[in-house]
Amino acid sequence: MLTNGGGGRFYWVRKDESSSKVKGIVVIFAWVSVQESHLKNYVNLYSSLGWNSLVCLSDFLNPFFPERATSLAFSLLNELVEELRSRPCPLVLAAYSGGSKACLYKVFQIIEGACEAQLNLDDRRLVTNCISGQIYDSSPVDFTGDSGARFSLHPTILRMPGSAKLVSSVAKVVASGLDALFLTRFGSQHSEYWQALYSSVSLGAPFLILCSENDDLAPVSTVCSFAQRLQDLGGHVKLVKWNGSSHVAHYKHYPIQYRAAMTDLLEQAILVFSQKMKVLGERTCMEGLHDEMCDLICDLQNAAVDSNQSLRRVAQGPNDHFFLPSSADHQNVRDSGSLQDDRKERSTYSPNLPNISAHSILGEILFDACVPKNIEGWDIKFSGSLNGHPFASARKHSPLNAIKCIRRSRL
Repeated sequence: MLTNGGGGRFYWVRKDESSSKVKGIVVIFAWVSVQESHLKNYVNLYSSLGWNSLVCLSDFLNPFFPERATSLAFSLLNELVEELRSRPCPLVLAAYSGGSKACLYKVFQIIEGACEAQLNLDDRRLVTNCISGQIYDSSPVDFTGDSGARFSLHPTILRMPGSAKLVSSVAKVVASGLDALFLTRFGSQHSEYWQALYSSVSLGAPFLILCSENDDLAPVSTVCSFAQRLQDLGGHVKLVKWNGSSHVAHYKHYPIQYRAAMTDLLEQAILVFSQKMKVLGERTCMEGLHDEMCDLICDLQNAAVDSNQSLRRVAQGPNDHFFLPSSADHQNVRDSGSLQDDRKERSTYSPNLPNISAHSILGEILFDACVPKNIEGWDIKFSGSLNGHPFASARKHSPLNAIKCIRRSRL
């Protein structure tokens, strides 16, 4: 089914699922003015390796008008999200020739949240977690100057006799016209384009880059510089370089080597996807455990707060003291009285604590004669008795007087 996306169209080529299990999805970003017969060779290759294909065909003007590329990339991502929601699987992005500039780099910007077209966070994470490989065949190329004019020409013009001279002349006219109209805009687009491709290293997917020294549209120097830059950024890059194949004709000239390179990349993609799913599962378990620990800590804190409030309510009782129940509370015979009666009863039966007087026997021993008996006519009398005699008279016959005399004589 062919679906229009604003700046182009896309359609599914599904493998016969009855024969064997589908391993994943290869998104083919085809070059401008591609021939269907040429493109079918790559679709059949991926199908024979057990992969479905989502083919994206860009319009001619997408490389020069990024709004059209954004519209196509957004529609394509929505299609992928619907597919991956039902069955997440490895996702490999394959850019052929100018497909990287016509749509792919906008896909990277959208899933990174750096584009005016926005997907929700969950959908972006879903696509990011599924991307497990990237392929660049005769790519990337830029659309400035002579090469941009070549890509904008229809293939029927390129097959005309003497097309080389025509292309050269048209290229100069188109390039000068574009430079005059979009000089500043092309500069910013050029920077965004390469920055988006370099930033895809963060996806953690391995790269397979195919080029040839006989390619006049994707210069080998540009492709090798791109591969080196990806390696410097930490990407896992495999560069395959040939000598005798032309632009987007590597599979035709080197079918065995081409198929072997594709098989190796797709197997790596399956392993990368499995590792991503494992890490995602562990992260989900850790987040769930963290949530449970947070809930447990919150419960303990709430329990501590409730207990503290309960203690405060008890302490705010009568006279702000704690009272323990007495044994009388367990006797059925005795009626519970008021708190004042209880205190009164306790005060009635509690014995008086002994007081030490300066004029008692012990006081005389401790304080000796330093305590006066009469102070300025105050006569201190004692009403107590000792052995039946008045305390004053008994004091004269007390054996303590002898002790005092001895002590005074010594002084």
